[in-house]
Amino acid sequence: MDQKKLTHHLKQLAKLDSDLAQAIDRYGAPAPRQRPEGFETFLSTIVSQQISTAAANTIMNRVRATLPSLTPEGLDQVTDAALRAAGLSTRKIEYARGLALASQTGALSIDQLSSLEDAQVIEHITRLRGFGAWSAEIYCMFSLGRHDIFPAGDLALQIALGRLKGLEIKPTPKEARVMTQHWQPYRTAGALFLWHYYHGIPNV
Repeated sequence: MDQKKLTHHLKQLAKLDSDLAQAIDRYGAPAPRQRPEGFETFLSTIVSQQISTAAANTIMNRVRATLPSLTPEGLDQVTDAALRAAGLSTRKIEYARGLALASQTGALSIDQLSSLEDAQVIEHITRLRGFGAWSAEIYCMFSLGRHDIFPAGDLALQIALGRLKGLEIKPTPKEARVMTQHWQPYRTAGALFLWHYYHGIPNV
């Protein structure tokens, strides 16, 4: 999603939700986020799990330098010891090996994901060890450019939505989905704004 489309979707959201309209007016529009489709993005998702963005970037750069190519075949050519030296834990190495195998056997056909419906994409990705709903939803949003995704399990989104709606406690994932149901079909833009809002509101 480019900036023009994101801005348009936020304008539509503002018509659907007065709280969102006021917050957009105060905090402005976020920048779009885009990531390439493909194996590298899936591998990067594994690398970034449960660590800071800075640490993930450092480790991913080491992985890039270690692999002869950022492909399943390239991963097969390096040892577990080399991947550990690059910064991957034993579990993340297992996930990466599983990703490579699924890509090679066709259990995960990355190139065909763009032709599937959102729910089908999420179902396919979450078959992989190490990939939960959040990872699948993020891939839908930023790699496939899907417009109506809301990762309700994201803690920052829950906090921001609670603040936006004046709640004393953050909503549960189920409650967050219900609260943003009327944002359809622009929930990706709504999620992007909430992340932006999360970083802008005080005392978070």
